[in-house]
Amino acid sequence: MHKIPSKIQLHKQSQHLELHFGAAQFSLTAEFLRVHSPSAEVMGHGPNQAVLQIEKKAIRIQKIERAGNYALKIFFDDGHDSGIYTWSYLYDICSKQELLWNEYLNALLKAGKSREKDTSIVKFV
Repeated sequence: MHKIPSKIQLHKQSQHLELHFGAAQFSLTAEFLRVHSPSAEVMGHGPNQAVLQIEKKAIRIQKIERAGNYALKIFFDDGHDSGIYTWSYLYDICSKQELLWNEYLNALLKAGKSREKDTSIVKFV
């Protein structure tokens, strides 16, 4: 499998980033990309230091830029632009998209947080 995308296309209206790695085609939402940003702000500076991203359902990608010959830089409308998405990182999150998304939703639930802005989660015990 090729680790360098053969096609990258940002669909502005649907806010999906389409990636082709050889014959494999993937579509990642702006929200998925934002909550899985490889930046230190999201990932932390060491093991178990990741910061749960909340209220990102309505996030939009303003633009994407190539970072050298190895990555993309994505600019989000909440001002986040410090993640460098390498080709191998993009391929990895594309191939694990369903698992990563379910883990994210479970982490939100466990923390009592929401994907929506101005939403509170009430737990009944």
